[in-house]
Amino acid sequence: MNSSGIEKGVVSEEIEPPRGNRSRFAFACAILASMTSIILGYDIGVMSGAAIFIKDDLKLSDVQLEILMGILNIYSLVGSGAAGRTSDWIGRRYTIVLAGAFFFCGALLMGFATNYPFIMVGRFVAGIGVGYAMMIAPVYTAEVAPASSRGFLSSFPEIFINIGILLGYVSNYFFSKLPEHLGWRLMLGIGAIPAVCLAIGVLAMPESPRWLVLQGRLGDAFKVLDKTSNTKEEAISRLNDIKRAAGIPEDMTDDVIVVPNRKSAGKGVWKDLIVRPTPAVRHILIACLGIHFSQQASGIDAVVLYSPTIFLKAGLKSKNDQLLATVAVGVVKTLFIVVGTCVVDRFGRRALLLTSMGGMFLSLTALGTSLTVIDRNPGQTIKWAIGLSVTTVMTFVATFSIGAGPVTWVYCSEIFPVRLRAQGASLGVMLNRLMSGIIGMTFLSLSKGLTIGGAFLLFAGVAAAAWAFFFTFLPETRGMPLEEMESLFGSYTANKKKNVTKEGKEVVEEH
Repeated sequence: MNSSGIEKGVVSEEIEPPRGNRSRFAFACAILASMTSIILGYDIGVMSGAAIFIKDDLKLSDVQLEILMGILNIYSLVGSGAAGRTSDWIGRRYTIVLAGAFFFCGALLMGFATNYPFIMVGRFVAGIGVGYAMMIAPVYTAEVAPASSRGFLSSFPEIFINIGILLGYVSNYFFSKLPEHLGWRLMLGIGAIPAVCLAIGVLAMPESPRWLVLQGRLGDAFKVLDKTSNTKEEAISRLNDIKRAAGIPEDMTDDVIVVPNRKSAGKGVWKDLIVRPTPAVRHILIACLGIHFSQQASGIDAVVLYSPTIFLKAGLKSKNDQLLATVAVGVVKTLFIVVGTCVVDRFGRRALLLTSMGGMFLSLTALGTSLTVIDRNPGQTIKWAIGLSVTTVMTFVATFSIGAGPVTWVYCSEIFPVRLRAQGASLGVMLNRLMSGIIGMTFLSLSKGLTIGGAFLLFAGVAAAAWAFFFTFLPETRGMPLEEMESLFGSYTANKKKNVTKEGKEVVEEH
């Protein structure tokens, strides 16, 4: 058996010449992995405008329409529930290919749909792809990226979701000029094209080094780490950290080994994650589920899916104006997600989450108030309330996108121990999609029961509770190696922090 080039964590005496910045390779991997998110975002965004025409063409009721809008996320529970076990079995890379295959089939089925049951079958197939993609893209990126740029790279899936949503909105606007029966079918069916490109592109990606280590393929893992690290010493250090976390003795250095006490294909994970977790794992699980719940229960998908309806209630009467304003929502959301991604490694996860949720609370309060004023004065044009409604929709998506949008995926993809990461992250995705589906399937009914202004004031209350949860419960994780992340948790508070010594070593202390 060949040696992997590592002996007890010490670099061989042969000095390697300086190399260029290898983070470019990790950057390219993150881009490819995040391509699933463009298709996912497109599926979400395009339905916002397509629903207007589907309702008229297929003669749907409001209840049928809101079920159609939100059911994608309920269907995605199938994919997200299976994604953790699947990715532990066939690897992260081929799980991404599988997600692309579901997107392709779902888009074709929806594009050729002739009635309501037919289009629901297409939504089911696409929903499975959504579940797979939302779990695997951030997990893969977090496992490939070095700690110094992990937050930036792990935010890529959220950026690409927003690019996809924006493309869906733009598709709505341009295809709306076609005959009604043809326009919405092209809006939905064209999503099959990027799915093919994704499946081909992903084959150029390497497998996750952490998954390779769990399979005993140390040589292959080192090759990937060597391509994503700035020095060979850094690659060796990262490999040794992964081996230690996986319970592999330091003196096992062959290219292929038998992993000691290995529980294959995720066996025993649910016991360690849910049945008998350590205090640290329980804290991590609660943090993951809490942040995913808060992201969706604060109403972002109500705005993403029902922007034209919200703008109609706010006083924009023509479909063209509603779709243009919806495109503006997509532009704002995409721009601010880029801002959030660029600063997440500078300011940290916790600061962005608190700033974001605070801004969302203020925006939702103002939006709910202005819509209530408009609702209580039918037949009148109250310009300040209309202006405030449109503005606060924009500020809501902006503040969401700078923190709660990208940081949720970054945080939850990095905090779980390596053996629990795939299935732990899948639990978070399942709750995220469940809440998104509930919001999508009940928003119209909620708006009738509480008024549309009352619905957004309810979301504001959720945002306030989420801010308190983040403040008291979530420790900062910026710059912490994945294998040491567990040491930040276990106190059920945010009061553990890491300090950096003069020698550059990170230590964790309670206070």
